[in-house]
Amino acid sequence: PTGIPVVAGPKNVAGCAKHFVGDGGTRHGINENNTVLSFHDLMRIHMPPYYDAVIKGIASVMISYSSWNGVKMHENKYLITQILKDKMRFRGFVITDWQAVDKITTPPHKHYYHSIQETIHAGIDMVMVPYDYPEFVADVTAQAKRGAINMDRINDAVTRILRVKFAMGLFENPLPDHTLVAQLGSKPHRELAREAVRKSLVLLKNGKGKKDGKPVLPLSKDAKKILVVGTHAHDLGLQCGGWTKSWQGQSGNDFTGQGHDHP
Repeated sequence: PTGIPVVAGPKNVAGCAKHFVGDGGTRHGINENNTVLSFHDLMRIHMPPYYDAVIKGIASVMISYSSWNGVKMHENKYLITQILKDKMRFRGFVITDWQAVDKITTPPHKHYYHSIQETIHAGIDMVMVPYDYPEFVADVTAQAKRGAINMDRINDAVTRILRVKFAMGLFENPLPDHTLVAQLGSKPHRELAREAVRKSLVLLKNGKGKKDGKPVLPLSKDAKKILVVGTHAHDLGLQCGGWTKSWQGQSGNDFTGQGHDHP
């Protein structure tokens, strides 16, 4: 059925669609900023990829740090529960971004007890708490015991998380298949990576040459020399950007694990 998480076999992974929703439309393009749009435009511009992902069986959806019309996405029950879970019939689990519960307030972590309650009631099923998790566990437990967090909400979260784990076969095979390590960096993998780059690159402006007035791109195959300048010119790490070697990217050319230096 539509919305049920699909993990097709032990050699596949559970996908995550992110960052829900509108994080690409924040004012001035600033990270974690406010997306100011009507509901119609939000659905028309930013929701289609998530709708498509849900139909195809995405296992989880990560919420954005950003806001929609001034409301933090991590506490937006309308979009998370009523739209994503109820109307779109998403049956996987919803996860926060890194330490996102803290960022609901300014300054971060202020009124943390209340932020936890707002996040869980908004429809969050799994929470990323990288550091002070004992405080989080204690607060959630205390609120659940006194009824501040509805037990139906806890049961829904647990059901969704277990549903994905069962779909992945984690209870039968909890550890990854180490025989697959040999395939990392294989020719098919590199070809797929190149295809992803070709399809995802965005050209902001294709200027015209001063001599002939023709667009600079595509580059002429007859060009004898091409000058590449700047700090990224001969730096594989910087060219690849964030998440390649570390979170925000890392300078260097030896990332193969085999000691090879690639230009």
